[in-house]
Amino acid sequence: MTNSAPVSARRDLDDTPFLVAARGGTPEHTPVWFMRQAGRSLPEYRRVREGTPMLQACLTPELVCEITAQPVRRHGVDAAILFSDIVLPLYASGIGLDIVAGTGPVVAEPVRGADDVDRLPSLEPEQVAPVAEAVGLLTGELGRVPLIGFAGAPFTLASYLVEGGPSRNHERTKALMHSDPHTWHTLLDKLATTTLTFLRVQAAAGVDAVQLFDSWAGALSLRDYREFVQPHTRRIFEGLAETTGGEALPRVHFGVGTGELLGAMSSAGADVVGVDWRVPLDAAAQRLRESGSVPGEPVVQGNLDPAVLFAGREAVEREARRILTEGRAAGGHIFNLGHGVLPDTDPDVLSRLVEFVHSESARS
Repeated sequence: MTNSAPVSARRDLDDTPFLVAARGGTPEHTPVWFMRQAGRSLPEYRRVREGTPMLQACLTPELVCEITAQPVRRHGVDAAILFSDIVLPLYASGIGLDIVAGTGPVVAEPVRGADDVDRLPSLEPEQVAPVAEAVGLLTGELGRVPLIGFAGAPFTLASYLVEGGPSRNHERTKALMHSDPHTWHTLLDKLATTTLTFLRVQAAAGVDAVQLFDSWAGALSLRDYREFVQPHTRRIFEGLAETTGGEALPRVHFGVGTGELLGAMSSAGADVVGVDWRVPLDAAAQRLRESGSVPGEPVVQGNLDPAVLFAGREAVEREARRILTEGRAAGGHIFNLGHGVLPDTDPDVLSRLVEFVHSESARS
C-alpha cells in the first residue's frame, strides 16, 4: 500500500478511558484490558474455535469478530484487541508455516542466508482482506469500546523465520545478525514492509490504536537492539503515522524482558510503552524520562504478573493496588498484565480484576 491509502471514517471515541490514557490524559478511571484476553482461557472461545485451525480462524471475519468481542462481553474491559497471530501476515503472504499445538509457529523452510531472504514473498493488502472485513464488523459490534490493531515486530518475525520455530536462545538469529549484517538488515527491511502493510490495512479498516509486539526483543542487548532492530521498528511507526494522515492513532510497543530496552523502544516511535512484570511502572516511567525518548510525560501499560491471577483474590487485589499506585508516576497508565493471559486462568478472576481496577482508580 502507498502512504496515500485512504483511511475510513473512524468512530469518535476520543473520550473513552483507553484513548484518553493512551494520549496522556486523565480518564474517569484507569482503563484495563489484557493481552491474550481473547483465547484459551474462555470456554466460549474453545467452543467456537473447535475444529478450526488457528490461522484459518484468523482469516475468517465472522469468527474473528466473535472471538475479539467475547472478552468485552464477559469482562467489561476498556479495549478489544483484534484476534490474530504474530505470524499471520507471513502465512498470508505465502510463506510455508503452521502453528503446531504445544509448539507454536513452525516454518517449513527456515531462512538461513541471502538467497532465502531474496525468495521471501511480499504481503499484498488483498491477501489480508479478511482481516479488514473483520475490523469492519467489529467497529459495528463493539459500540463505544476501542479496537486495538495487532502485529508482530520485525525482530520477532525474523526469529521465527531463521530458527524455524520458537527458540530459547535465538542462536541462529543472532549468528546471522552478527555474521552477515547486510543480509540481516535486508531481512528486517522486508519484514518491516510486511508489518507496515498489515497495520495499514487495519488502520484503513478502522482500528482505534495499534500494538506492535516484539515478543523476543528482550533477548537482545541494548547495543544490538539499537543497531540491528530499532531502525526497522521506527520505519513501521513512522510509516503508520504517515498513512493515517496525521491522525493521532496511538501506537503501543511491547516486548517481554525488555526492561533495559524501554527507552529505545519508546524512541522507535511508540506513544505507549508496555512493561512486563519485572520492572515496576514507576521505575519504568523514570527510565523513559531519563532516556529522553519522550517529549512529555511517558505513558505506560502493564504490568500484573499473569501468575498472580492464580494466587487468590486478596493477592490479586493487593498487587493490582500496588500497580495502580506505581502507574500514577507516569503521564498515563493503561492497566494490563505483564504478558498474556495464561490458558488455565479462571475467567471470573479477570472479570473481578476489571471491576476492582475500575472502582479503585475511580475512587482515587
